[in-house]
Amino acid sequence: MNSSDTLAARLAPAPDTRPPLHVPYAPPSQADLTEALDFVRQHHREHLDQPVSLHTRLREVQRQIGETGTYRHTADELTFGARVAWRNSSRCIGRLYWNSLQVLDRREATTPEEVHEHLISHLRRGTNGGRIRPTISIFAPDTPDRPGPRVWNDQLIRYAGYRQPDGSVVGDAAYTDFTDMVQRMGWNGPGGPFDVLPLVIATHDTKPQLFGLPTDAVLEVPLRHPDHAWFAELGLRWHALPAISNMRLRIGGIDYPLAPFNGWYMGTEIGARNLVDEDRYNLLPLIATRLGLDTSDETTLWRDRSLVELNVAVLHSFTEAEVRISDHHTESRRFLTHLEKEERAGRTVPADWTWIVPPVSGGITPVFHRYYDEADQRPNFYLDDDARARGRGRCPYGHGGPADDV
Repeated sequence: MNSSDTLAARLAPAPDTRPPLHVPYAPPSQADLTEALDFVRQHHREHLDQPVSLHTRLREVQRQIGETGTYRHTADELTFGARVAWRNSSRCIGRLYWNSLQVLDRREATTPEEVHEHLISHLRRGTNGGRIRPTISIFAPDTPDRPGPRVWNDQLIRYAGYRQPDGSVVGDAAYTDFTDMVQRMGWNGPGGPFDVLPLVIATHDTKPQLFGLPTDAVLEVPLRHPDHAWFAELGLRWHALPAISNMRLRIGGIDYPLAPFNGWYMGTEIGARNLVDEDRYNLLPLIATRLGLDTSDETTLWRDRSLVELNVAVLHSFTEAEVRISDHHTESRRFLTHLEKEERAGRTVPADWTWIVPPVSGGITPVFHRYYDEADQRPNFYLDDDARARGRGRCPYGHGGPADDV
């Protein structure tokens, strides 16, 4: 999921040395009882072989919420809820394998150090030596007594963006504010175009703290083109695992603010967005120049031709490195298979057309030529304004400045 915010165009105030403050927390009054009971019924409806009866479990959930304001999901409920949240994610095209999601229960982690250790384990297990495995790690929920832990990064692996005196950016231009923030917290990156950012982790009783990612937990793929030897000279690469870390997982009326999850990349996410968007790496002009294309007139379609070759390079490189990736044509057909299977099961598939249709050659993929239901079905993932702001190094409460202005 890639934002199109033009954050690189915003001017940050002069940096200072104050660390970001702990994020204020407004605890929920209690778990939503109706949503909780509906979820328990859904779980029993789709999984009939439960160790306790539906009636018994409903009474237990009602009792826990009445006494404490919340309740605790069983391990089976947690796994089912996470998988159904993926099944209900309207912006994800790759839901065919929702029921194979590997669910890691990390609710007992209480310190930033424990959270960090589990996140590193997630990266290694999800990467799986290049055989990417869909994985989610679920940490403690928000409760009436205390908030669950948070990671400020919007993905576990992101590249830094360094502002230059001439106004240009080295690295990912979408993360200049975040890079400024972690530098104020004490991080010093090498200054290259693909420096992996540290994680910013906060728990209920700690201010945000920095934690690095070991190199063996971040698999990266150097990008080469099958027909153009010069492409390797550009020094481009991308990481293998897209692990989203700032979306709130809501299961049965309970919110899990830290539930990082990953699938595998569809090539266009890298070759048509991350490396191409003008507020990211903006590589199309460079690729066009190296291809010898005429960029003086849009009618030469130099952008389109450069875009295709860049996507060819991404798919070729990942395949040669034996790192799992899919192309947009294959993934579009898989999504229609998912639709058919869900319809046979009597379930509606929510889908946002603007996200399901690929950013390259959308009109010649089968997902283009139909309408979809965009209903909000739960369990699901949600991106809150404060999480979106923290993921870009901005103030979570609408002040417009860096996070340490809170």
